This record gives sequence, C-alpha cells and structure tokens, in this order.
Amino acid sequence: MRGLKVEAVRRYLSSLFKKPVEIISIGNLAKDGLEDELKGYGYGSPLLIEFEIGGNRRRAVIETVRPGAFGHEHFSDRAQLMLWSHSAFNKLPRHVRSIDVGAFAESGRIITLGDAEEFFILSDFADGEGYYKDLERVGAEGTLERLDLQRVRALADYLVDIHKLKNSAAELYVRRIRDLLGHGEGIMGLMDSYPPKAAYIDSKGLEEIEHKCIVWRWKIKDVGHRLCQVHGDFHPWNILFRKGTDFTVLDRSRGEWGEPADDVSAMAINFIFLSLRRYGALRDPFERLFLEFFESYLRKTHDLEMLRVIQPFFAWRGLVIANPTWYPDLKLQVRRRIFRFIRNVLETDVFEIEKVNAYLGTKV
Repeated sequence: MRGLKVEAVRRYLSSLFKKPVEIISIGNLAKDGLEDELKGYGYGSPLLIEFEIGGNRRRAVIETVRPGAFGHEHFSDRAQLMLWSHSAFNKLPRHVRSIDVGAFAESGRIITLGDAEEFFILSDFADGEGYYKDLERVGAEGTLERLDLQRVRALADYLVDIHKLKNSAAELYVRRIRDLLGHGEGIMGLMDSYPPKAAYIDSKGLEEIEHKCIVWRWKIKDVGHRLCQVHGDFHPWNILFRKGTDFTVLDRSRGEWGEPADDVSAMAINFIFLSLRRYGALRDPFERLFLEFFESYLRKTHDLEMLRVIQPFFAWRGLVIANPTWYPDLKLQVRRRIFRFIRNVLETDVFEIEKVNAYLGTKV
C-alpha cells in the first residue's frame, strides 16, 4: 500500500469509538518521533497502536493478511479471513477480542465494516435478452439463422480476446485447478449435493469420478503457462445480446485468472445439453453451433493443448447440468448419457470435438 497515514488512523478510531482520539504511537517508529506516514508499512505487517480516548490510554493491533499462497491469493480470500476472524474471535472464551474489521481505501482512508451483517454489490443495469432465449428458439424451430452463427462466432472471439491477457503467477493456476475439485462450487461440492442413491448415479459412481478427477489434477496442475484472464462462468444465462452481435456479460465468477478451457467448456456443454434434451444426442442445429464455437476458438488461438486439459472442466460442467437441484425434470436417459459423457471424457487423453456422440454413447 502507499503508506499508512497517522491522521487516517486517528479519524478512523474517532469514528469507531464516536469520541475524539489522540494517537500516541504506532508500531516501531523512528527515534525522532511520530511520522505523518508510515512508508514502510505493508500488507501482512501488524502494527501496535497506542492512543488516548476520554483520558484513558489504550493499545490495539491493526493487522492484515499478506497476499500469497495457501488460499490468500485473491483480495476476496483475505477479506473472507478478516471477516471470519472478527466474527469468531469474540465467541471463544479467553480469546483476544476483536474490536472491529475494516478496509483501507485507495485514498488511504480506513473504512469500518464491523457492523456489517451481509455484503452486496450494486451494478449497472444492462439491456438485452439472455442468449439462452436464442438457443430455446433454435431448439423449437430446429433451424439456424445467419445471426445465430454470427453470434456464436462473436462469443468465441470474445474468449479469444480476453484469454490473450496472460499471467505468469503459476501458483494461481495451481490454486484454480485445486478449487476446480475442492471448492464448494466445484466438483466435490457438486457431488455432495447429489442424492446418495439415484437411478442414474450412486455414491460409488460419484466416488469413481472424483478419483479420476484427482488424477487429472496431478496431470494438469503444473501447466501454469496457460494462466490467463477468464470469465469463470461463461454460459448462455450470463450473456445478454442486443442488436446483432452486441452483447454484455454478467456474473464473472471464481477469480480473475484461470484456465481458458473453463470458459470454453462452460459454453460448449450447453449446446450438447440442449441437443440431448431435444434429440437424445448432439445433432444439428446444436451440433453446428458447437462446432462453430469450438473450431472458431481453436482456429484463432491455435491452442490445441486445451484438448489435453479440458477433460475435468467438462466433468465439472457435466455435474452441473445433470444435477437434480437445477434440473429436476430431466429424463433419466439424459442424465445417464451426461454421466457417460463425463466418464468417457475423463478416460481420454485428447478431447476430440467430432467424437461428442461417442462420448455420450449415442448413435447418430
């Protein structure tokens, strides 16, 4: 950070305690007295603050979490830890008491969050209609319009563009692959939401898939050169189209950096899914959209390595679309074919886009 201003600390404490506060000392200050700005302060460096309020002297510690590995890579990770600490410290007997939880603003101002109960985000309103409505029309009519092909290419081009921004922090790639399996929104979290016994999959079957995904983690976690800017939840319900190919994306998820196959598989599997629901296999017009999207992306990125890492991402997305929580009315045969797709894809070293129906176990 740019430096912790003593005046900012004074104003923050005065606002917190609703009384005037005088700062006596902060941390290991230079021998010549109190500095106006603690230039050596950085995130992860605790500071001892001595101050006077209402004629009484008090001491407190202000502490942050240093950015780094072990689940502290993202700003949101560190915020989560601070918020949890403030909530939990005071519930345990003999634990040091948390006075407040706050945040540093870019201006140097300190903001209190201690009374927060829930957080929210306020965003702009975006005009447009969800891309899923285009796909519903395609399924109902069984035909494609010229604009349908233009839009699916535009979506591929968008991913080509955002994936150009790379990041050399290989540990973030390891984190992303680890979260793919172990996060509550990832593979294991989804598996835990399934009923223990179902006609399409039981606990033993889920366990076998999980084991295969762990093997895949060790196959791909060290290809950190692939780390790039991602959306993280790039599916038809998170895309609003207006006129022509003009669109806005919604609800970016799970971090700024990741594996490009995450975004590609999130969109591609929906063409498979919608076709499965209507035809029981990947057929035109959805097969045409699937191929246009995938081939356009590969043609412009030359990223054939993706075909060697996309497998667990397809498994993850397959667990989403087969899940009874979101799709309670799916036909049994559709769910079974999705799980067949998951198993078969996890067994192949190189994903072949023209063999989707073979992975599904369907004949066309």
